Amino acid sequence: MIIAGVDPGTALTGYAFILKSDFDEIKAIKYGCIRTDNGVSMPERLQIIYREFTKLIEYHHPDEIAIERVFFNTNAKTAIMIGQACGVVMLAAAECGVKVKMYTPLEVKMALVGYGRAHKRQVQRMVKQILTLEDIPKPDDVADALAVAICHAHSNNLTSRIEEK
Repeated sequence: MIIAGVDPGTALTGYAFILKSDFDEIKAIKYGCIRTDNGVSMPERLQIIYREFTKLIEYHHPDEIAIERVFFNTNAKTAIMIGQACGVVMLAAAECGVKVKMYTPLEVKMALVGYGRAHKRQVQRMVKQILTLEDIPKPDDVADALAVAICHAHSNNLTSRIEEK
């Protein structure tokens, strides 16, 4: 099963594609980020994210896409911009016929570290260890996208085992 993970943002949208084998082994296929320039209008930035992510979906053919659901209590403007980026990612997934699941940072931390208040660095180290990478992926948005994909792989595994009973 191929799973895409996404950490949405309007300046940087982290993405990751992982392969989960029938034996529950997880391997990174491709990861990186979609960058947009500050000088570009918001509609153009969203269009870039949509087009680039659609190309990635069409190339890697993920079975499912996991997106980090981010909550902001203090900065409404940032929350709206991230929501817009998340929306175009979901639109790309829907137009390509790929199912989407969203995870909160708490759920991602629990799945990777076993502790919902784990520090970002702890999650990054687990991403590196689980995928046997030489280095922690940079920027943070990429590591977060990998973490969301791994979270979905673990959650999906648990869900399918529960459904079997």
